[in-house]
Amino acid sequence: MKLHTRILIGLVAGATAGVATNLLIGTGPMTHKVVSFVTEPIGKLWLAALIMVVIPLILSTLSVGVASLGDLKRLGRIGLVTAGCFLGLTALSTSLGLTVMNTIAPGRSLPEEVKTELMATYKGQADEAMGLGSRAFNIDLLYSVIPRNPVQAAASGNMLGVIFFAVMLGAAMALLPAEKAAPLQRVLASLGHVTVAIIELVMRVAPVGVFCLIFSVTARFGLHLLVSLSAFVVTVVGSLAFFQFVGYTLVLWLVARHPPLDFFRKARLVMITAFTTSSSNATLPTTMRVAEQKVGIPREISAFVLPLGATMNMNGTALFEGATVLFLAQVFGVNLGLGQQAVVVLMSVVTAIGVAGIPGGSIPLLMMVLAMVGVPAEGIAIVLGVDRLLDMCRTVLNVTGDLVTATIVTRAERMTLQPDPLAQE
Repeated sequence: MKLHTRILIGLVAGATAGVATNLLIGTGPMTHKVVSFVTEPIGKLWLAALIMVVIPLILSTLSVGVASLGDLKRLGRIGLVTAGCFLGLTALSTSLGLTVMNTIAPGRSLPEEVKTELMATYKGQADEAMGLGSRAFNIDLLYSVIPRNPVQAAASGNMLGVIFFAVMLGAAMALLPAEKAAPLQRVLASLGHVTVAIIELVMRVAPVGVFCLIFSVTARFGLHLLVSLSAFVVTVVGSLAFFQFVGYTLVLWLVARHPPLDFFRKARLVMITAFTTSSSNATLPTTMRVAEQKVGIPREISAFVLPLGATMNMNGTALFEGATVLFLAQVFGVNLGLGQQAVVVLMSVVTAIGVAGIPGGSIPLLMMVLAMVGVPAEGIAIVLGVDRLLDMCRTVLNVTGDLVTATIVTRAERMTLQPDPLAQE
């Protein structure tokens, strides 16, 4: 049985078991113990095992990829195309979220008693997110791009710092004579191969990890929360799905000149992994493997674009942020004009760069955007209960956007897609 099929079975089984547990047993002490001491720890351990290899994967593949480009002018050209794709797709997705939310306006129909209940239930989480939001995106983020200590940057999870160091390392190897750079390049290439082997081991137990993660969410919240916020959830998920399957299809067809159906068929393992982990960083190893082996993106392109995308390209997150700001403005009766909505688009694009590629990483930055346009920041409590589901959906859009961008860059460089025949189904 194919890996993506086994993961999908684990996903469906976990969701079914979780909803059944919630309906039959409720959210009492028994459910709490099972989730807190069994399924949630197992799911988090599996997720941690995936995230564990992200730093060595980025360091090895990105530095070797940059070195293999050879000409630094080519690196600059690829960087410009990549940045243009990231910003363009993110701006388009945010605009779509605002347009749909303006049209449907689900926030105006949320009952007052539901709003009060949600605010009371998730106030603690909202207060914690507000504390993070006050320091999540500031000048320190800019300073962290160039790390004083690369080892410390890796240990603290400073992905932008690790990426900068890896790019500089690759650029330096490209400038050196081949005989001097070759020993280090071989070591880093070997590290990349070993990291991929670890990833394959971790992915063997993916169905179990996925089952536990999904069970924990559905057993804890059930269907009651989804019913209460159904209009908001359907609007956001519908917008994400539209951009995923219509927006990306048009971009692939018109810009990348690549068959969309073939792309989505080959990328389905990446989409399923993103959905189940809710983490661009945890999905990165799978994204790189699928990009090179199945889609056929050249290694020097995938090694440069995909690690950057996992940190900086958050199309789904930007769409979610824009839609959520407008939804909460409708709930609290705050009228946002075109100028203020333009600010929301701009800030969603900018803050998406600073979002941590982990579950729930966008919440602190969303607090800041809310405060900027005059919407009560504590209102985030209203959507925290369904954020896990929405996080799963928007992560799919994020990582698919990385693959789409890598395909566009390959086209721009006049290179051909060469899938590995042994990896094809």
